[in-house]
Amino acid sequence: MADAANDGRSLTVEDLAAHLASGCKPQSAFRVGSEHEKFVFRTGSHAPVPYGVDADGRGGIQALMEGLMRFGWSGVYEDSSPGPTLIGLHRGGGAISLEPGGQFELSGAPLETVHAICEEIDQHLDEARAVAAELDLGFLALGHTPVWKREEVPVMPKGRYAIMRGYMPKVGGMGLDMMFRTCTVQANLDFGSEADMVAKYRLSLALQPVATALFANSPFVEGRPTGFLSSRARVWTDTDPDRTGMLGFVFEDGFGFETYARYALDVPMYFVKRNGRYLDASGLSFRDFMNGELSVLPGEKPTMSDWEDHLTTLFPEVRLKTYLEMRGADTAKPAGLCALAAFWIGLLYDPAAQAAAWDLCKAWKIEDHERLRLDAARLGLKAQVAGRSLQAVARDVLAIAREGLKRRNRLSGGMLDETGYLAELEEIADSGMTPADRLLDLYNGEWRGDVTPVFEAAAY
Repeated sequence: MADAANDGRSLTVEDLAAHLASGCKPQSAFRVGSEHEKFVFRTGSHAPVPYGVDADGRGGIQALMEGLMRFGWSGVYEDSSPGPTLIGLHRGGGAISLEPGGQFELSGAPLETVHAICEEIDQHLDEARAVAAELDLGFLALGHTPVWKREEVPVMPKGRYAIMRGYMPKVGGMGLDMMFRTCTVQANLDFGSEADMVAKYRLSLALQPVATALFANSPFVEGRPTGFLSSRARVWTDTDPDRTGMLGFVFEDGFGFETYARYALDVPMYFVKRNGRYLDASGLSFRDFMNGELSVLPGEKPTMSDWEDHLTTLFPEVRLKTYLEMRGADTAKPAGLCALAAFWIGLLYDPAAQAAAWDLCKAWKIEDHERLRLDAARLGLKAQVAGRSLQAVARDVLAIAREGLKRRNRLSGGMLDETGYLAELEEIADSGMTPADRLLDLYNGEWRGDVTPVFEAAAY
């Protein structure tokens, strides 16, 4: 598949679909990537942290990234004036990225087991805490910032975020909240063929609300309960309908790589990157770009790199690139970060588990999917779908995932398989109490209506 920049040929829809299909690989090569974000706050004041120094001259996000370089991380820079800006780090197959409001994200390397994922997360957190302690910084594991107002959150100096910040209010009421006040954890999984991708996409999209409920831990915004157990998930329902949601066409006959490529073509663009800088293409059409009719680059046609960039600006509950991204969960403490990977590996990498899980949800209608997405954000495991409680569904799904992990039989150095990583989720499902429910009990009980203790209770 040649790049238009290399051979002068215009990209076709078939080229775009072929890029997605290039992710197909044999099961022996399947890996899992884990990504998680966390809020950075100033210890003592619990204030949000700027990119540079604060009013007291203390280092912020930039200093945190620079401090991590002593552990072998290398800088990623973006061209800007007066000079290059440090916007991320990379080491091996992993990366640390700078999110719009300073949320600190680890994008892990593709790894074979949950054991390896947990080791990677533990190493990252050990390194990050060591540097953060020197800067009076802390990390918070919640899906939505519990106290900060939108205007209090510093803006990070990254070109694509400036474009998104200008566009978001035009298409939804909470897009800026998504950018600046939410944190997630996700797992990225492989597929072996188009048919395998379709089966995994349908199952993971249908069950994404189960993950939303099990991981719900963001009941507070600006110091008060919101009425939602996952305020992060609530934000995504009013961000941008063109690029978010449950994608009903995934469940229709004929869905495949080309279907998704055509959907992505019709999602308005954010930007085009040229010579290290972002050009504002917000609201413009990638189809026009393919015809050489993009107003910001008249006569120029996209490269495959432009297509890859465009795919990163789509935000459905499950996103297709050359792998599948599970995007439905609030971020969590380390045990929860490991648990999300175990949950999806157990369901999607064992054929018997995948088939059993699909039996639970294959009769759900698109209206069920849409309603459950909203209800899981608000009610957690108390939501209902097709005559069953989401708690009952979660118990069944976790039992299936456990069997899938057991059959995988990937052992740690201590000869333990991966099933133990599900224990925290199983306790949540058995009790019906999400992390958000427990936070609300504390808020209404010993915290006496004060959210401030959450900076200790939910800290890494």
